Amino acid sequence: MTTNPNGEKVRLAISGTYSTGKSTTTEALSIATGIPRTHAKTSREILMDIVPGKLVQELSAMELIKLGLRRFEERVANESLPGSFISDGSVVHEWVYGEARMRVGINPGASWGLRTLKKASGFRVRRFYQQYMDIYGDLTKARARRLYDAYVHLPVEFPMHVDGHRPVSEEFRLLSDELLLRTLAELGLPYHVVRGSIADRVAQIVELFDLPLAVSIPDAIDQAQDRVRAATDVLESDARLHHARRHKSLARRVAYALRY
Repeated sequence: MTTNPNGEKVRLAISGTYSTGKSTTTEALSIATGIPRTHAKTSREILMDIVPGKLVQELSAMELIKLGLRRFEERVANESLPGSFISDGSVVHEWVYGEARMRVGINPGASWGLRTLKKASGFRVRRFYQQYMDIYGDLTKARARRLYDAYVHLPVEFPMHVDGHRPVSEEFRLLSDELLLRTLAELGLPYHVVRGSIADRVAQIVELFDLPLAVSIPDAIDQAQDRVRAATDVLESDARLHHARRHKSLARRVAYALRY
């Protein structure tokens, strides 16, 4: 079990929306301190198992709920082990992304016309989904209060990485960031907003929580970037992802557009 110099267990969640450098920062911090990193699989990884042949932007509201619940399940399992950990994201992230979709549209990266069509098609069921999200939010917040000792939030500082997969817009990203900060204040747990380069962030977090250093910060960042790059390469080479990216017929695209 890795602790700080006072012998205290550290259960730290790193918060941040899309393209904030969360995974690289968390990986580097874990390597530098020797504290295990926990995370949920990416949406792309999970989709290949639960909804094969689809991209996130093609999912219905119920399929998005299924995706969120699977990621929540993974976080609960991975973070239930005894000892210290540094979490890449947290249990409230799945709720925040769902809540942001309720406000911006379930496919926030789509055109205004498509989002309007989606909203109209979901008129009869939106109330149910909003009630579900409210209850889901209560559960994830209660879990976070029991699970984490503190949060570190990484604000939006870097341009959004456009990789053809993230079905998000800048509006969605900024709203998610705002919702995360509001939620952290509501939780009542200690939290810190950390800015700057990856090296600046890791150094600040180490100092804030008096964490041990097992590997120098520059070396930890080099290793973290290699690991994140290797994981992305493995995913990109998966034939199931290329199958999901194949061109869909017009009829199928219209069917996806009309299905809430």
